[in-house]
Amino acid sequence: MKCPICNYYDSKVTDSRVAADGLSIRRRRECLKCSFRFSTYEEMEILDLSVVKRDGHKESYNRDKIIKGLRRALEKRSITEDNFKKIISLIERDLQAIRKNEITTEQIGQIVMKHLKKLDQVAYIRFASVYQSFEDAQTFQRELNKLLVGKKLIKINK
Repeated sequence: MKCPICNYYDSKVTDSRVAADGLSIRRRRECLKCSFRFSTYEEMEILDLSVVKRDGHKESYNRDKIIKGLRRALEKRSITEDNFKKIISLIERDLQAIRKNEITTEQIGQIVMKHLKKLDQVAYIRFASVYQSFEDAQTFQRELNKLLVGKKLIKINK
């Protein structure tokens, strides 16, 4: 790990702890050249996972695509950066729990929607409308009604 002050290529770990989110490791480091102290975070990384697209072609898993979709769905919603990182970690944990080398975009989308539904229902509807390609207002309404079932909210009927 390079020092952020002098760019020296080596540092020593002085302390390691589970981060507040419970999903990463916080390491306190000290530069071996200038003795500057800084913190780094270690997170899980998904390797060797192929994503099978709707048209059948495969590509390597790309975390940035999930991040981009979530950022778009959560735009102008009140979510902290810590909660954003936590949802990414929970999604990736679920992806790894499948224990396969290949996963479909449909499976990824379902996992993302499951977590968004718990976190923010507006973001869930935004994501679902794009992911499931809502064609008309009735499709949108059906998805809203599913959200409202079991809630003490008034169902909007046509």
